[in-house]
Amino acid sequence: MKAPLPPKPLHELLVQESDNLPKVFRALVSPTPTGKYLHWDNLRQRTPPDDLTSEQWWLAVKFARSGVQRDLPLKDKHGKPFTFNTPPLVTQYLHEIDSRASGRIAMPSEVSNPETNTRYLVRSLIEEAITSSQLEGASTTHKKAIEMFRSGKPPSNKSEQMIFNNLRGMEFIRQNQNEPLTPQLVLDIHTEMMRGTIDDADLGRLQTLDDERVNVVSNFTHKVVHEPPAADQLEGRLKAMCEFANIEGETEFLHPVIRAIVLHLWLAYDHPFEDGSGRTARALFYWSMLNSGYWLFEFISISSILRRASGQYARAYLYTETDSNDATYFLVHQLQVIHVALQALEGYLERKTNEIRMAEKTLKGISGINHRQLALLSHALRKPNVDFTINSHRSSHRIAYATARSDLLNLVKIELLKQRTIGNAMHFSTGDALYELMSNAEKS
Repeated sequence: MKAPLPPKPLHELLVQESDNLPKVFRALVSPTPTGKYLHWDNLRQRTPPDDLTSEQWWLAVKFARSGVQRDLPLKDKHGKPFTFNTPPLVTQYLHEIDSRASGRIAMPSEVSNPETNTRYLVRSLIEEAITSSQLEGASTTHKKAIEMFRSGKPPSNKSEQMIFNNLRGMEFIRQNQNEPLTPQLVLDIHTEMMRGTIDDADLGRLQTLDDERVNVVSNFTHKVVHEPPAADQLEGRLKAMCEFANIEGETEFLHPVIRAIVLHLWLAYDHPFEDGSGRTARALFYWSMLNSGYWLFEFISISSILRRASGQYARAYLYTETDSNDATYFLVHQLQVIHVALQALEGYLERKTNEIRMAEKTLKGISGINHRQLALLSHALRKPNVDFTINSHRSSHRIAYATARSDLLNLVKIELLKQRTIGNAMHFSTGDALYELMSNAEKS
């Protein structure tokens, strides 16, 4: 990814355009030219309004933004605060998230029903674990990672360990979502995310002056794109970040979703660990959203969206840092990611609901099938050659081994599944009765 061209410092532009300031001030310029929150690197390529030059237009835009911006407790390594604005697109996305992700009204029954939502939760946690690790360089394929989880096999290499750790870290966050954020909790999250992939001595440990400070390097150009604060600032910055997360000493309301996104940005900017800062930053976003009551985020994977456009993710950081710490760029990007993730969840639930309905139609007349067995048979109807094990069924629904075994053996009794033994493990596949039901459904 090509680094964005940073704008001239504001004080230089003011000196350069001193004779034209009356014209700049008179210009009726929006903080969001063409409806978008444009960085200088984008704006300079567009035609300016009226008789302004590109730099005069940029100056007018900066004036318009400065009148409505707010400071954040997050400061850069020189002590200058990060700021943000709330253009219409931001308020629109925030309203959407408030409407769709914090209450249970009109929520799909699959995720609001405690009896069935575990299956969807497991799918989301696994998806987030895989894609968050892939963003950081894990090379295991999605298929192999899913098989690792379904089979219950331990990780066999570093990439699989990264993915396994991310799942464990997400579970840890769910368990601690109602706890206040403390420096120790942040270190514990890092430990869960990184165990087995870095030296034990570096688990949950901030970098110190004795370490070679880790910079952020572009995956494309291999050049340093961010030099984080010095190691001797990290302890104090971590404490300040936790105070911000816990809303300590604040007098002005800050929307909880903005707070969660700023936490993500804060830890990523500080980059306090030898390795794993990005994964920990995304984990803090989830902690903050769940802590604020946005329960649906247990079922949403943002990393799967970020991975599809990792260049835009990196650019959002760079736009913020190169434009006087304006965090609006990162805020807008993350809100767009959340918007897409919510749509993806709705699409997934709609597909699965239709599949379950088709399975129910095919299995009409067969009584005594519970929701877990129905989900498994729905999968078998779509993929007749699929192989199930007790561990895979157990992992998918977070149930005891005995419950999973009973589910499968009962389906064998009515010939919807057939059983065979491979090594010491029982394997289950589509049975004759299920094949017959599938054949009848195709004829009807």
